[in-house]
Amino acid sequence: MNLHKLLQDRESEGRPIRVGLIGAGRFGTMYMAQARNIPGIHVVAIADINTERAKGAFALVDWADDQIAPTVAEALANRTTAIVSDAGELFAADIDIIVEATGNPIVGIKHALAAIETGKHIIMVTVEADALAGPALARRAEKAGVVYSMAYGDQPALIMELVDWARTSGFDVVCAGKGAKYLEHYHEMNPDNVWENWEFSKELTDSGQLNPYMHTSFRDGTKAAIEMAAVANAAGLVPSDDGLTFTPGNVEEIATICRPSSVGGVLSGEATVDVMSSVTRDGEWIPFNTQEGVFVVVKATNDYVANCFVEYPWHPDPTGQYAALYRPYHYVGLELNVSIANAVLRGVPTGAPIGFYGDVVATAKKDLAAGEFLDGEGGYTVWGKLVSADTSVRRRLLPVALAHHVELRNAVKKGESVSWDDVIIDESLAQALELRRETEALIALDAVPAL
Repeated sequence: MNLHKLLQDRESEGRPIRVGLIGAGRFGTMYMAQARNIPGIHVVAIADINTERAKGAFALVDWADDQIAPTVAEALANRTTAIVSDAGELFAADIDIIVEATGNPIVGIKHALAAIETGKHIIMVTVEADALAGPALARRAEKAGVVYSMAYGDQPALIMELVDWARTSGFDVVCAGKGAKYLEHYHEMNPDNVWENWEFSKELTDSGQLNPYMHTSFRDGTKAAIEMAAVANAAGLVPSDDGLTFTPGNVEEIATICRPSSVGGVLSGEATVDVMSSVTRDGEWIPFNTQEGVFVVVKATNDYVANCFVEYPWHPDPTGQYAALYRPYHYVGLELNVSIANAVLRGVPTGAPIGFYGDVVATAKKDLAAGEFLDGEGGYTVWGKLVSADTSVRRRLLPVALAHHVELRNAVKKGESVSWDDVIIDESLAQALELRRETEALIALDAVPAL
């Protein structure tokens, strides 16, 4: 409750938190829009291979020209901000914390390792990297004495805040989740037909401002799976091997839907994750839907608590045993400083992996032939399905983050998940593969029954 006071103290002491931002896309630009209004913060440098894009981001947020420095050294000396093309300059500089916002999981892992090795805290905006190897990165960060954290403003960190509220209040977590629009054909979506499944104007989609691959991932289930894998690994929750249910419902129905099937819900059990759809299976928008929000479902610890659920307007399930806490919006990069302040001033993350519980595996959108190349997240060939980490490792399933530009050895039928044995792996991805293998090693395979 006192982060702002701690930031004010750093400002008055002349010791602002020195921030290095990698990636001048949407998330990074949103943070820049807020950063100059926050005491105790100095964005030292922004690294982007496209420096013109970074300059454009400065212009978008009305960053004055006299606040832009030609070098990182000058930025540190004059409390201005430099634009660089090489992220390596940030790791070599006297910076406290790195924000990794490239959106590329392979590059994200590389940057996280460099931050850890140079004693800098790391905020991982690139949730794809966290889902691929976050458990190993978090362990390395802990050993190095730095914080590895989810990014507040993105839904996984906000879900973790609700999980922490529940457990701190004495509740067991039944389900942690979010809302998203979903229809049954979305798993077959590709960049050619993606705009048929969004509500954007034709003028906007024809303008070239929107990335069809990214927006395919947002709707074909991949992005939701990646975010919920991150939550599963941070909260110690185990996903269903059947994937997310995307059950339609509104905010008053969260506790009724996201409870075990044994009592009328849709979950295979308790202590898991799920996503609710904001539209019916016929595509009709549900009033008071969960589209932008996040939630946690808890169970009453005794009859007295169950009576409290019913007595207050908390919309419990029909049994009175389950109730939900819901946050309706997430403010994306505008909220990022909550993570930065917690990491530097308190030494704690706003969510970080504690183990390997959930994984997102490449699953065929269509019948795929041997010799065909997979094109990864948001492409034409595969979507990401959430499964338990036990199942992923035991069945040797290929994470969707490593399904980019990969050749198939074997044919894979539509709806089947791709295995490591089905592909020819590019060993040039040595660093990412090393961290992935460290993550998979966290599963005690000898304790998992053989298939």
